[in-house]
Amino acid sequence: MPARWTTFAGLLVVSYCVMTFTHELGHLIGGCCGGGKLLSADLAPWRLPYSLFRPDPFPKLTLWSGPILGVLIPLLIAWPLGKPWAWLIAHFCVLANGCYLAIAAFTGDPLLDTARLLNSGVHPLLIAAFCVITIPCG
Repeated sequence: MPARWTTFAGLLVVSYCVMTFTHELGHLIGGCCGGGKLLSADLAPWRLPYSLFRPDPFPKLTLWSGPILGVLIPLLIAWPLGKPWAWLIAHFCVLANGCYLAIAAFTGDPLLDTARLLNSGVHPLLIAAFCVITIPCG
């Protein structure tokens, strides 16, 4: 029994690392596709990962790419693998991206994605819809 808990704990750590990496990779892809100039980025999961584009001609694309690709990339990897551990990681990423946007809405931190999405003109109901879809599916 202890080996199962150790394996589960290890999978949670891997899931967190995959989630932070794919989420921030999504921001990087969105920013680059939108013609933004990358000033700085950090993908390290033991710090709060970030990417900073200046100028960022399409901030909505950059901001939405994080949670959307942070959900899609793990799912697209788990699907062909079909392994339970891969699905656990993918579902963790789906749940975590939805929870992140939902919790960030309540913190009011201007550096987190939800506040930045709202400041870029995204309607709050669109963010809520993303959360309502991803949280139960995760």
